[in-house]
Amino acid sequence: MNKSPLALAVALGALSLQANAGGFIEDSTSSLTLRNFYYDLNNKNTADNRNEANEWGQGFIFNYASGFTEGTVGVGVDVIGLLGVRLDGGGDGDTANRRKPGQLFPTESNGKAAHEYSKAGATAKLRISKTEARIGTLLPKLPVVTYNDGRLLPQLFEGGQITSNEIDNLTLTAGQLEHTKTRSSTDDIGLRIAGASENTNKFYFAGGDWKVSKDLTLQYYYGNLEDFYKQHFLGAIHNWQIGPGSLKTDLRYFDSRADGKNGSAAGRSEGYTSNGYWHAGDLHDGEVDNQTWSALFTYTLGGHSASLGYQQVEGDSAFPFLNQGDGSTAYLITDRQIGKFLSAGERTWLAEYGYDFAKLGLPGLKASVVYLKGDNVDSANGDLKEWERDFRLDYTLQDGPLKGLGFSWRNASQRGNVTTDSDENRLIVSYTLPLL
Repeated sequence: MNKSPLALAVALGALSLQANAGGFIEDSTSSLTLRNFYYDLNNKNTADNRNEANEWGQGFIFNYASGFTEGTVGVGVDVIGLLGVRLDGGGDGDTANRRKPGQLFPTESNGKAAHEYSKAGATAKLRISKTEARIGTLLPKLPVVTYNDGRLLPQLFEGGQITSNEIDNLTLTAGQLEHTKTRSSTDDIGLRIAGASENTNKFYFAGGDWKVSKDLTLQYYYGNLEDFYKQHFLGAIHNWQIGPGSLKTDLRYFDSRADGKNGSAAGRSEGYTSNGYWHAGDLHDGEVDNQTWSALFTYTLGGHSASLGYQQVEGDSAFPFLNQGDGSTAYLITDRQIGKFLSAGERTWLAEYGYDFAKLGLPGLKASVVYLKGDNVDSANGDLKEWERDFRLDYTLQDGPLKGLGFSWRNASQRGNVTTDSDENRLIVSYTLPLL
């Protein structure tokens, strides 16, 4: 993929003008999302507030998606433009103010948060029958790779992807990713896992979702980050109507093994390593060896929903996934506001409760709380433990001139001896304005 996505998008756009543009223009959609984001992090037991953070910014997310030209082969173009404006950078990164910047914005050479940053991407797309190919900027949302949208602006990936729905009830997906723009950066960087100091530019993925019935979906996906790991995923999602309510079962299993340089001591010494705990002198120090399985059960009745879940991380390494160190998402039931609970050996229980206040005559108001407790984390100091409690309150206007305006407060606390104790608050105001 040596040609830039923008050049390919422009080329396809030109072709579309030569064809019957029909659906290319008529089916186009465009929107501008405004996201006002305040972030506050308080890391406990750190000198001079060194690891605390306060940042406030305004994000602008522009999306344009064309339709497809008419004919056997349809072509189209998607464009995304992102701008983040600093309203308050919090810490300055100097000796007088120890609060650290860099949670919502890139940091400049002087250690301060940038006043603004922007990034953009284009995607050329082609459709034949029920199969669609895309090359350029991608926002994947699959078990083996999921983009992160937990801050002011979303993470972007670059690569190519094919999705096919030729067979009824079966969706097949395959592709390759080459690099990413992380959520608080404008630079294209390579791909790696936590614990590594080297990057690669090849992540291959393939798999499918089979809707066996209206209540049961089975999944298989494969991911390969070159020189780091090969990963197999099996999943099952089932919905069962029980009296006036319903029970949703979500089962997940990952099997991850070393690939390429990560599989040799020489390669790992170059920086192709994984997080985990190995005894002194272990010849497999830094090698990916992980099996993670989980089960999450959610019962919904009226406006109430209650969940119970368990996750087990087995093997010598932590759970491997694409992680560039600037915010990434792992497809785990334990990936929550602060922590992910994916260390080697970790066992995690979680309980969650949510309520939709529409049943009380307040449509648009929702609240949820979740508690996670992990233990048995392998370390040189014995088994470590951690817990996290998250509370979330959301309200979306249901009518009037500002219909769709959303407010969200997300509060979380994490304690234990795996990482630094933290308290975190996020206040988000968002509104999407349709343009086409």
